Amino acid sequence: MRFFGETKIDFIGKRKIAFVISIIVILAGIVSLLVNKGPRYSIDFTGGVSLELDLSPVSEEADVIEIQEIRDVLTQEGITGTEMQEIKDSEGRTLVLIKTKAVGDIKDIKEKTSKKIVDIIKKNFPNNVKPETLIRLQEEVGPKIGEELRGKAILAIFWALLGIIIYIWWRFEFTFGVTAVIALFHDVIITVGIFSLAGKEISLSIVAALLMIVGYSLNDTIVVFDRIREDLKIFRRESYGSVINHSINETLSRTIITSLTTFMVVLSLFIFGGTVIHDFAFAILIGVVVGTYSSIFVASPLMVEHFNRRQKRLGSKSTKRR
Repeated sequence: MRFFGETKIDFIGKRKIAFVISIIVILAGIVSLLVNKGPRYSIDFTGGVSLELDLSPVSEEADVIEIQEIRDVLTQEGITGTEMQEIKDSEGRTLVLIKTKAVGDIKDIKEKTSKKIVDIIKKNFPNNVKPETLIRLQEEVGPKIGEELRGKAILAIFWALLGIIIYIWWRFEFTFGVTAVIALFHDVIITVGIFSLAGKEISLSIVAALLMIVGYSLNDTIVVFDRIREDLKIFRRESYGSVINHSINETLSRTIITSLTTFMVVLSLFIFGGTVIHDFAFAILIGVVVGTYSSIFVASPLMVEHFNRRQKRLGSKSTKRR
């Protein structure tokens, strides 16, 4: 039983409009990346220090500290360019996450920057400091390590896409693999572009999210491609556009139901999961929407374009499909 019943939507007929929309969104992201001189990398890739501090009031006289108060104090002491946010721990306490980029080697970060931030906090907010529980988490990443991680992250995505081409080449044919990878590049580029437009950072967790997006989008694309391969054998007298359009409509219910249920779960993480996984969930939300869109309006229409061009090369007069 289909969720939408039998649909006859002309997706292929709207492919040019879809291509224009994709190009506009991609160009907007690329312009943002150029203006910002590339993605905003987190301390995972640039190096820096991350401190998670418990600044809950330790007495009845103490007040809850506002993020802006901490930022002002650190700025007065010469520590600028910090990123701060409030997060909730498993016990419901409000913690403060402070991140600052690296200005030296790993030794400077650990022994100087971290210590200086903690000393400033202790001096200016004594009523909110309980020494034994102040530092809940402390992470340091050196610039060289961050650069190495960035290179490995790019290689991870590259090898994943290469593996996908090989798998689909074996499972279907080479053209299917290339088309699928183009659609996956489309999804990744749009996600990175939206992150740039939103002023969000690329961290290791976001790289993991990008790989998850690749897997999710690929799964949906393969379902459609499998139906296309079957229908091409069944509807031999139909045009390629008509056959692929029929395949998309046949799998539409499955696509929408899968995407909708996934979207609702990730949306719950985005809203209730806390700030620690906020950006990760945001990336997955973008990926679910863009991945669903690309399997219908990018990957499948590209197959139509390929079949039509191949048919023109072979001579359309000698074939039935148009």
